[in-house]
Amino acid sequence: MNFRSRREIEPEINVTSLIDVILLLVMFFMVSTTFVTDGRLNVRLPQASASTTTRAPDPVVITVLEDGSYRVNERALANTSATTLRAALEDVVADGRGKPVTIRADARATHQAVVTAMDVAGRVGFAQVNIATIGATAAPAGDAPPVATPAAGAATSPAP
Repeated sequence: MNFRSRREIEPEINVTSLIDVILLLVMFFMVSTTFVTDGRLNVRLPQASASTTTRAPDPVVITVLEDGSYRVNERALANTSATTLRAALEDVVADGRGKPVTIRADARATHQAVVTAMDVAGRVGFAQVNIATIGATAAPAGDAPPVATPAAGAATSPAP
């Protein structure tokens, strides 16, 4: 009979792959975490008050239509360039830039046209920019201009 002693193998746990996975997760969370938040939009929400309020001056209304054309106080502009819009805004506000500006945009208007209107209003010197959307109407196109309704969660913010 062969009674040799068996060598017992000590069990080992290989932790190299576990360490690799943990380091990968740490790097993923470090890269995906935002430490600095730039470019935030300051939003002033309206607050209710029981006191009487003074009426603000009539706002300047910039309407952005579906085709990207602009209207300033319902006056159509000759073309869709930013310089034409700027000249029209400067003509309207010759008496002062303290008026608020409301940008009414058609739902099918491009973002670029709306951003251009916001940029031009800020460069002209307006401090208060309101955003509204043009609601759908039951009347066929061309009969009456659509009515502006405030967008859900419409924001009022100072222009840059």
